[in-house]
Amino acid sequence: MKTVMYISVFLVLVFVVTIIWTIFSKGLGSISWNMISKVPGPDFNTSDDGGFLNAIVGSLLVVVPATVISLIISIPVVFYITLYRKRTDKLSYIARLAYDVLYGIPSIVYGAFAFTVMVYIGMRASLLGGIVVTTFLMVPMLIRSGDEIAKTIPDEIHEATYSLGATKYETMKVIFRQALPGMATATLLAIGKAIGDAAGVMFTAGFSDAIPKSLSQPTATLPLAIFNWVTMPDPFPDRAYSAALVLTVIVLILSIGGRYISNRFSKNNL
Repeated sequence: MKTVMYISVFLVLVFVVTIIWTIFSKGLGSISWNMISKVPGPDFNTSDDGGFLNAIVGSLLVVVPATVISLIISIPVVFYITLYRKRTDKLSYIARLAYDVLYGIPSIVYGAFAFTVMVYIGMRASLLGGIVVTTFLMVPMLIRSGDEIAKTIPDEIHEATYSLGATKYETMKVIFRQALPGMATATLLAIGKAIGDAAGVMFTAGFSDAIPKSLSQPTATLPLAIFNWVTMPDPFPDRAYSAALVLTVIVLILSIGGRYISNRFSKNNL
């Protein structure tokens, strides 16, 4: 069994290193300052005119508001089913089952559902549509992750705060302090999945060569730009690897920042 584990770890490392090496080797060979600092020019489809700043900014404009909204929705739900109701409560069980199902639904289904609703109400593909579908994608992940994190907090902490005369609100603040490092990690995992998703925003956010100036305008995103360019003739595959490199670096920065925040809060909780 030890040999099987070593082989499995080795295979995983080989796949990860191969993917990262491919992205960095091809991306570094084709990326330039113009690509990440300029929007596409009028001759972008035929020559190296401009870059994909619109896709970089578009990804951030979609993911950042969606993350904030998802946290506003998810955190109260987590505390309600773990603190205000018993963990073995029937309603809590049904809620967890529902969020398990929502967590397992592919992002393309969220995108198709949101697109159907948008067509029904007469809404066009836009930045707002991308934010909404990304929020739908992130909420189940944050709730289920937060619920599992809350389960790791000993019941003795609840009992200790109540024995000191604390209210449920004061107890919630203590529990939140203990769960914060785990929630930071869960949030970064959700951001990493959301910012790298192309299926959800394909129908809802649309695509544009310009940076959106309002919620009603379509916006480009890095995953969708990579998807569009990777199957096109030269020079678009090089641009796809450049966009993939930028996306990988963004996720890496988020992961390192989250690790730092998690370690810092963990030290403060000791």
